[in-house]
Amino acid sequence: MSTLKDKYENEIKKDLKAKFNYKSIMQVPKLEKIVINIGVGEASHDSKYIEAAARDLETITGQKPIITKAKKSIAGFKLREGQAIGTKVTLRGENMYNFMEKLIRVALPRVRDFRGISPKAFDGFGNYTLGIKEQLIFPEIDYDNVLKIRGMDIVFVTSAKTNEEALELLKGFGMPFRK
Repeated sequence: MSTLKDKYENEIKKDLKAKFNYKSIMQVPKLEKIVINIGVGEASHDSKYIEAAARDLETITGQKPIITKAKKSIAGFKLREGQAIGTKVTLRGENMYNFMEKLIRVALPRVRDFRGISPKAFDGFGNYTLGIKEQLIFPEIDYDNVLKIRGMDIVFVTSAKTNEEALELLKGFGMPFRK
């Protein structure tokens, strides 16, 4: 069992219940899933880029990613409907907590000039999006095997109703927010 899950069950739940005066323990927000997405613009010209991105994502998360396809054609971007444009993984349960722990303890501290993540990237419904500029901050990625350095979006989906509830939940997990 992951230590973050234990921490949520034993500490974070009680702290949030006290802070926001919830009547029931079921009202306390929880982390529902983490969605990691890599957009691959060059996939329209060469399929090896999408395969490389999918391989990197599988190495980082330990779960097989799905290939996302364009919903409609956009001539300006030379994009056809149904064309592969990215890859994504949805993590739940044990995998989600393991990935979050790795992100907080190992990957984020490896970012150059890291001063904390922005507390402003909430969507108004308790979800938080974090953009990462390069996949090399994860220790599993071997620099010599990287086809192209690419970023990724990591979305933390919570059951929180407001941004401040979600902020407190993520702070409880130890997310390094900027002051």
